[in-house]
Amino acid sequence: MSAEPSDARPEEVPTCYRHHDRETYVRCQRCERPICPDCMREASVGFQCPECVRDGTRGTRQPRRFTPSSSTPYVTWALLAINVLVFLGQLLDRALISQFALVPFWVAEGEWWRLITSAFLHAQGGLPLHILFNMWALFVLGPQLEMALGRARFTALYFLSALAGSTLVMWVSGMGEGTIGASGAIFGLFGATFVIARRLRLNTTYLVVIIVMNLVMTFTISGISWGAHVGGLVAGAGLAAAYIYAPVRQRRLIEVGGTAAFAVLLIAAILARIYVIYAMAISG
Repeated sequence: MSAEPSDARPEEVPTCYRHHDRETYVRCQRCERPICPDCMREASVGFQCPECVRDGTRGTRQPRRFTPSSSTPYVTWALLAINVLVFLGQLLDRALISQFALVPFWVAEGEWWRLITSAFLHAQGGLPLHILFNMWALFVLGPQLEMALGRARFTALYFLSALAGSTLVMWVSGMGEGTIGASGAIFGLFGATFVIARRLRLNTTYLVVIIVMNLVMTFTISGISWGAHVGGLVAGAGLAAAYIYAPVRQRRLIEVGGTAAFAVLLIAAILARIYVIYAMAISG
């Protein structure tokens, strides 16, 4: 007795959506299209097709890779040399401190250079611990930061950190009180190093300990300008964050615009303080 023909159709074997002559039972975990072994791309779970992998990569911001522009940190060495030469000049002529230290009253009188020149002066009494610590920190942190950020960004970060420290000093110090030291710029390097290390997922425990210890000494030892330290630390961390977290497509705009905007903000804060000083002088 012959069997009756069946109306059921045999199940079609799926083929790769890119190679139609290859049978496969593996599907992309995202779009569920069948893919052959040549089209499989290993994912966190299962496999994906080349298009889904490409789309996922395009939508994910890639971490910035720091490529040293030069093996020689010329800016760091130049800053070290200037600080040391100025210190030697102080030993020969003590009048340099009175002429170039940061004194809010004299800044208000038009001697704007004191906002920066004060960052290249250091205390001379006793052992030269002031300049030794600052130059040690610059020697340790400077080359790595300069090669990571590039010379232009590193230079901007150093001087704006110094200026930020001077700006805060203008607000928290007495009108006739003098302040000297590269600590604002150095704390800016500490802040920038911390931000970059966190971005690269490096161990920052030692750096946190150093920063905390210095802040404790800042607020417990008399004669130390906490304004310069705090102002520089915040400025360095903020600028570094703008440099390394900026989206790739807007990176140049954010870097240049952010640096310029921060400089304008500091100048505005200094002008506001000068206005307050004049108002106090008139009312007094």
